[in-house]
Amino acid sequence: MAVIGGGQLARMMAEPAAALALPLRLLAEDDSVCATQVIVDHQVGDYRDLEALFRVTQDCAVVTFDHEHVPTEHLVALEARLAVRPGPHALIYAQDKGRMRKRLGELGIPCPRNAIVESLDEVQAFGFPCVLKTTKGGYDGKGVWIVRDRADARSVVDAAAVNGATLLAEELVDFRRELSALIARSPSGQVAAWPVVQTTQRDSICHEVIAPAPDLDPDLGDRALQIAMTICGELDVVGVMAVELFETTDGRVLVNELAMRPHNTGHWTQDGAITSQFENHLRAVLDLPLGAPQPRAPWTVMVNILGGAQDAGQLYDGYLHTMAKDPQLKVHLYGKQMRPGRKVGHVNAYGDDLDDCLERARHAAAWFAGELGDDSD
Repeated sequence: MAVIGGGQLARMMAEPAAALALPLRLLAEDDSVCATQVIVDHQVGDYRDLEALFRVTQDCAVVTFDHEHVPTEHLVALEARLAVRPGPHALIYAQDKGRMRKRLGELGIPCPRNAIVESLDEVQAFGFPCVLKTTKGGYDGKGVWIVRDRADARSVVDAAAVNGATLLAEELVDFRRELSALIARSPSGQVAAWPVVQTTQRDSICHEVIAPAPDLDPDLGDRALQIAMTICGELDVVGVMAVELFETTDGRVLVNELAMRPHNTGHWTQDGAITSQFENHLRAVLDLPLGAPQPRAPWTVMVNILGGAQDAGQLYDGYLHTMAKDPQLKVHLYGKQMRPGRKVGHVNAYGDDLDDCLERARHAAAWFAGELGDDSD
């Protein structure tokens, strides 16, 4: 099986692949990306180069992805040679937010009010305040702007015109919190659904996940999972899909974003669920029976470790303190070079008491990120 993209998601597929004796071949951006440290069979190439895609998938039965940026026409060309999972007919809706909003509207899926806008006047007619997004290429808050008046919107519209980008306007949702529904689906239609989780963002990057979402109305949780299963089935998604949602202040759920791959909001499953998102992604794309998604403990908390001013070597200095303080803590570092704000790892804490799990995970992540001194408890 081939994996396109050498980031931490590909890296974390390697462990369950090894346990199942599934050989992986990787197309990496360069030799220094983090997945090349654990996937020996790798080639360096550009995912926008069709010949590089053909070379890395030669003699493979299936190809899957660490990201959703491979051009659609290349995915179609690959489909003539092997199974592409998820396929281009599905991935197009993760690649293009405008097409995603249109298709979800046709399916009757609840979404924020939205419209494609091409001029400053069209943004003003849509109404302020609103959110402007580039329809392609954005992630972790990149390509997303909150605009509150015409002056705010002008620079975004002007930059989009210069770059040839299409803009999507969405209402600024009054939400109570953000949720995520994670689904795995196989080509034969089997589905596994993990509990709906609560997510918290820091500087537009997923910072913390609580599984399951505390105090979630059971009917609303069922609604969120039903939305995710409907999207997965109607779009014929194969593999893991995350549906990020707003829980509104008036008791609804609205779809914010889709990701058709393992997702940051599912990292808690590595230690908190019977079957992780990474193992079930591999099972799904190979059309193997899916593993049980049930939690192992009442609560699991995942906190991302974001890079700061320290160098990568200093991250490993955190092992002594965090492992001694909390022998049940699970640490996942990605082997990345440090940059401020970059996701370089995460920690998982699980147990019977949510407050305890929160304290343990937050303390450990802050220690690794260099936010706590040596005199901290």
